[in-house]
Amino acid sequence: MSTWRNHQRAEPAISTASLPDIVFMLLFFFMTVTTINNSELLVDNELPEATAVNKLDKRDRIIEIYVGTPKKNLKKVLGTSAQIQLDDRIAHLNDVVPYVLGELSKKPEAVRNFVTVSMKVDKSVKVGVVSDIKKELQKAHLFKVNYTTYQGNDPNSGF
Repeated sequence: MSTWRNHQRAEPAISTASLPDIVFMLLFFFMTVTTINNSELLVDNELPEATAVNKLDKRDRIIEIYVGTPKKNLKKVLGTSAQIQLDDRIAHLNDVVPYVLGELSKKPEAVRNFVTVSMKVDKSVKVGVVSDIKKELQKAHLFKVNYTTYQGNDPNSGF
């Protein structure tokens, strides 16, 4: 009879030949999926907290307006009152309608009726400024307005 020997067999090494291909596929994936926001904030924008928060999913249907006090380096020029930022510039109240109509014309025809104006308003801004902007948006027949906030604690949850 023959005897069986217990050999210590070496495990085969994992092939790393396809690792560069995987890395490049991930690189191209993130390059195509990632969007970059090129606008620089010229106003302070500390958002308030809210308990009933919904996320806007479709970014192609959003027009953003920032409202807040100017950053420290612009306070000498613009003062300390609330300012409206449209893209990369500080604008006046009467610039809101031409801006939103211009942004609306850039959107595809199919989504123009579903556009939401997202207002990112600093929590120290007076309600009157927001009300004035809403009146301007009504002139452009944009009635769907969203206020961007952070998720806050629900006082009724008991936690």
